[in-house]
Amino acid sequence: MHDLIVAPFLGDHLVLRPGSAKGMKIPAHRYLELQQAATADAEVPTWLHRPVKRQWGLDLSRSTADAALLVRDPSPHGHGRASYELNLGCNWACKHCYLGLKEFAGLDWPERERLLYALRDAGVVWLQVTGGEPTIDPLFAAVYSLAYDLGMMIEVLTNGSRLHNPLILDLLMARRPYRLTLSVYGATEESYDGLTQRRGAWKQFTRGLDAAYEAGLPLELTVIVTEDNVHEVDAMHALGERYGAVTREYSQMSPTIYGGAESLPSQATTYLGKRKPFTGCDAGHTSLHVDSHGMASVCKVSRDNPIPLVTEGVAGLSRLGHIADRALGRQGGCAGCTLSESCSTCMPLAALYRKAKAPLSRYCQHTDREGR
Repeated sequence: MHDLIVAPFLGDHLVLRPGSAKGMKIPAHRYLELQQAATADAEVPTWLHRPVKRQWGLDLSRSTADAALLVRDPSPHGHGRASYELNLGCNWACKHCYLGLKEFAGLDWPERERLLYALRDAGVVWLQVTGGEPTIDPLFAAVYSLAYDLGMMIEVLTNGSRLHNPLILDLLMARRPYRLTLSVYGATEESYDGLTQRRGAWKQFTRGLDAAYEAGLPLELTVIVTEDNVHEVDAMHALGERYGAVTREYSQMSPTIYGGAESLPSQATTYLGKRKPFTGCDAGHTSLHVDSHGMASVCKVSRDNPIPLVTEGVAGLSRLGHIADRALGRQGGCAGCTLSESCSTCMPLAALYRKAKAPLSRYCQHTDREGR
């Protein structure tokens, strides 16, 4: 397996180490030099030895470029990041889940293989593997391994319940993700099992977290704040500190991807914080989302007008930027708003809130001001 990935990325050229969040930029001519060295099976150029040693403690002085480096070809499509929902199925039944129906239907292996090659050809360097719960998917190991072997830096979003499984743990240790992100649904068995609506969920989570920590995998915890566990926010963050993991917080419950309102009652209304104004994003232009059926869309929220990536291939993504631009246009009740420059909600998400008939206060901070 490769020690380093050398990849063009949105106008830059990067040297990356699988399993590490660190990276280095190199000039275009150095990228071409590494590309030529790998093709000719020459030694790794000496100019790369010292920075790689300093950054990752890796000794390349006796390595050939072909063996040590996976050099990614340039892509004309410029999609540097992607998320891929392996399956909408899950072993939890969380009250707040934005996915709605937990259907296990998905692609067979030949279609998934074509999908991953299309993402590689689109220029995807960072790939987020998600679900549902990705680790319960029967093809998780195959998808993860191929994405890794194609030179993608992988993040896995998981509830942690199967990380103690030796097959999964061995896979992640041999082909390290740059980030393993676990959702935290409580700091006690009562609140955790209550929110996930699965008895024993807390025990499975902590067992998986312990296994990943002992294996030295790069952990990050997402603290999910809901009505069930809002009293344990500090304790959930403290849990991350005990494991030496970065913790991030998610507290704004959204409707389901179908515009359903069933997830909204889990909102901790006393914990609704003021969000930063939405000033646009790269979704659909330099990043994309792929669902369990191989349909490419702007992002996890904006799923209208999806592109069948398996049948159309990477060429179909040429339409995605235009779809993204249209999705961000003001619509519905937001069409006449004169305060849009300070709005904190993107239009695709606002559309889902409207479809779910959510209270305006959930997604509009202008409800107490004139101008709507």
